[in-house]
Amino acid sequence: MAIAFRRLVLFTTGFAFIVIVVGAYVRLEDAGLGCPDWPGCYGQLIGVPQQDHELARAKEKFERTVDVGRARKEMFHRYLAGTLGLLILAIAIVAWRRGAVLGQSPFLATALVVLVAFQAALGKWTVTMLLKPVIVTLHLLGGMATLGLLAWLALRQLPLKTLEAESAGRLRPWAGVALVVLIIQIALGGWVSANYAALACVDFPACGGKWLPQMDFQHAFHLVRELGETAAGTPLSHEALTAIQWMHRLGALITLSVAGGVALVALRAPALRVHGLALLALLVVQIGLGIANVVFRLPLALAVAHNAVAALLLAALVVLNFALSLKSPR
Repeated sequence: MAIAFRRLVLFTTGFAFIVIVVGAYVRLEDAGLGCPDWPGCYGQLIGVPQQDHELARAKEKFERTVDVGRARKEMFHRYLAGTLGLLILAIAIVAWRRGAVLGQSPFLATALVVLVAFQAALGKWTVTMLLKPVIVTLHLLGGMATLGLLAWLALRQLPLKTLEAESAGRLRPWAGVALVVLIIQIALGGWVSANYAALACVDFPACGGKWLPQMDFQHAFHLVRELGETAAGTPLSHEALTAIQWMHRLGALITLSVAGGVALVALRAPALRVHGLALLALLVVQIGLGIANVVFRLPLALAVAHNAVAALLLAALVVLNFALSLKSPR
């Protein structure tokens, strides 16, 4: 039972990463509203309208022409997300029924079920509220949180060795800080994407030729508003979009400094060297992808890769924090 449960958790963790990458692709392809309803697509739970009579009926009912390509992408992501939800539910059921055999509490597995249920609600609201930035950003964070918690649960199934007190003690609090900083940076990145502010600054490292361009922070980070609008309903200015992009760049610098510092310290401890190398390599790749997205004007492949590496960075810091926690009984 323990081996089967381990395989289920490991598979689900990898599957969650795939769902995040596909979700990023759908969002960046502007297919998030490929289906105007939820959970089906133009009233169909299976597939999307393709036949002439289906297209005509959908157009009449929803008062819009069906974009079959975008609808297929959106539904593919929904099917993947639904499968992930079922896998997590299976994990929770096994954790509750076989908790004594597995020797671990079912609390984390149960928390994952609650989180996935909230994710489903956010997915619905993303569509019904027409890509409201705060909902889109929360949906991204929910996906990342799901991956992080699954990674932690997966690590609990592996026979990992505890670290020496000297290796773990001084780095443990800083690894936690680095994880928090990365989560904030992912939220900023989600806010950039949700507001279509990725190319508000089309040069690097300056922004519009200035280190401190004109920015509107008041409207940029007002959470309760529609896409492309201020809270008052007026169009969101370029200065506001610039503020969003500039803060993401500042966040990247802070994340590189904090997480990079943790990686360099980890490199000095033999037991943590692999963790340090992985974290440092991912940071370098992610910074490179961020710069390339600006220089090459946000090509789809690079933009999706930027999201994927953000997820890998999160996983790497979760693994490091877990390794550092093994000094105490889990």
